[in-house]
Amino acid sequence: MKWIRCGVLDRARFDQGQRGWAALRSQPGFRGQGGGWSRAQPGVAHLFAFWDERGSYDAFMAGPHDGIAAAQEGTFEMLAVRLFEHRLDVKVGFEPRFDDVDLLRVALCKVRPDRIDHFTSMQERVWNPAMAGSPGMLRGVFGQGTGSDFLVLSMWDSATEHGKYREGSVARLSDRAELDSDVLSVAGDVVDVMQAWTV
Repeated sequence: MKWIRCGVLDRARFDQGQRGWAALRSQPGFRGQGGGWSRAQPGVAHLFAFWDERGSYDAFMAGPHDGIAAAQEGTFEMLAVRLFEHRLDVKVGFEPRFDDVDLLRVALCKVRPDRIDHFTSMQERVWNPAMAGSPGMLRGVFGQGTGSDFLVLSMWDSATEHGKYREGSVARLSDRAELDSDVLSVAGDVVDVMQAWTV
């Protein structure tokens, strides 16, 4: 999984350039890409891309990537890229589809190194079932990055349903999962999906 965060200078040109990533469809090992605009930070775009395995991704980066990316040159001032290995589906049978998604919730968790096993276990036993059982939660994925960084990406059919889950469950689940004991920090965002960016 690849998570890209951009500080966009020219929204119209960036949006137009984003449509050019449809060329990804022909790349071996590519599974899907989507994203949209941050709700909390105007001008910040988030993108999520999924590949079968690292070799296919590396071949794409060494080959066609720069040619496609050239269309967005000068449209952003900041680009942060993180890679994650798939660890768990949040709901059984995750597929990197965005066509039915209205809202994304992304959380980056920096976990205490001695608490990784507990954190992962709580994701599987506490967080995943709660999210999977929430109306409006379509699917999600849990991945591990470098060191003790973990990504939780959940896909929702509406902002309303995500809001109900946050209000009703997050504090209770955090206590049950002993989240404060597991993590050094949690940073995240809520993203309005741009269907025109879906590949």
